Amino acid sequence: MRPVYAISGGVSKFAKARPDKTFQAVVKEAYDYAIHDIGLDFPRFTELVDGSVASYFSDHFARQLMAAIMVQDYLGLCPKPSHRVEGGGATGGICFQEAWKNVASGHMDICVAYGFETMSHVETWKGNEFIALASDVSFDYPVGGFYSGYYAMMVTRHMHEFGTTVEQLAAVSVKNHHNALHNPYAQKRNKLTIADVRAAPMVAWPLTRLDICVMSDGAAACILCSEEGLRRLEAAGAQIARPLVRVSGVGRGTDAMRMADRPHADYDAFMRLYATEQERGSDETRAYYRRLWEHGARYPGVHSFRAGRTAGNMAYKQAGIADPLHELDFVELHDAYTSSEIQTYEDLGLCLYGEGGPFAASGQAFLPQLDYGLDLPAAPVCPVNPSGGLIACGHPVGATGLMQGVFAIWQLQGTVGQHFGDAALQIEDARRGAIHSHAGTGTYVTVTVLEREGGAS
Repeated sequence: MRPVYAISGGVSKFAKARPDKTFQAVVKEAYDYAIHDIGLDFPRFTELVDGSVASYFSDHFARQLMAAIMVQDYLGLCPKPSHRVEGGGATGGICFQEAWKNVASGHMDICVAYGFETMSHVETWKGNEFIALASDVSFDYPVGGFYSGYYAMMVTRHMHEFGTTVEQLAAVSVKNHHNALHNPYAQKRNKLTIADVRAAPMVAWPLTRLDICVMSDGAAACILCSEEGLRRLEAAGAQIARPLVRVSGVGRGTDAMRMADRPHADYDAFMRLYATEQERGSDETRAYYRRLWEHGARYPGVHSFRAGRTAGNMAYKQAGIADPLHELDFVELHDAYTSSEIQTYEDLGLCLYGEGGPFAASGQAFLPQLDYGLDLPAAPVCPVNPSGGLIACGHPVGATGLMQGVFAIWQLQGTVGQHFGDAALQIEDARRGAIHSHAGTGTYVTVTVLEREGGAS
């Protein structure tokens, strides 16, 4: 496979509604930004780009089949090749990886990945129904209903198994909303306390409204290219930031849609099939997990996402990462719920299974330069969702994974201050980061590692 570089990105303003523009025009807002950021005009880039991948979750929101080809036409990309991907909440992450595939395989030298969702066209209850159709409509949907119910069930099991608390959930919300204060693209920019989160209206216990992301209108776009694509762009006058940002690891995982069909692996199967190299190599960790299994833990049950563990292990292997907590400088992960962020800490190996709650409240996932108004016992190590994540930025589903890609590119380029008009969220000397995109109750998950040329920290 050839090296692939993520050279530019753009994000539209995420909002509850964008009545000012059609979905095609919202995508063009992000697309134009990505083009202008490398100093090219629209006609010149259109001539150079080889093709695209399009990302949107549901035909229902736009009430339009084949909406992606309408965007392709609007962007002036016809008759260049394109295809649309769909994978629930992981749609944007899949789109980014499909663009990577196009370039890594040699099929294209310059590929643009764009994604969107305009969820405001329907009432909130109807939007929740559309999203819930990503569960088994013959089995799970009649019992579980909307997704907040599924995630409430999963986190109550996590609380039962591991002692996770509502205050630990709330710490995630406080962190992500506070980060978003400095992100002009974010939909929700609020300074909160633990008490604020717990006092918000209850949606599905223990999840309050401030534990859950919101539906949004928005779009995002990323430009990926090969070394030959770089030469072509720069020969045409493109000004591409150095050091370059390279895609160094790609992973995906899946799981049964029906949670009742997921296995309850014993200790030996977990260690053989799912444990990280770091976990297998530690006597202390093996003893810790053995104690969990002796007390009735099974994997993944409904408290863990083995698709996330599978995707992370795959991406880390390709990127040469053994200790993600200390070898990644940040993670942008899919925090549709504060509970899913805690579960994903464990899946991505930032902490052991069962330790996600204490990790959330420890301070290790916070930014060192911000004052959150919390008594954090540990220093930041690997900031998670420095952008504000889905909870604060919003969740226009087809755009979300690509939004993560854009923010990761800017972190690694060291250009957050330039793009946000405020450098408060810039991680000093960020060299390597991961983006994580998640669908359903963990049915599709993607993890992508991006790295600044010149080596990781």
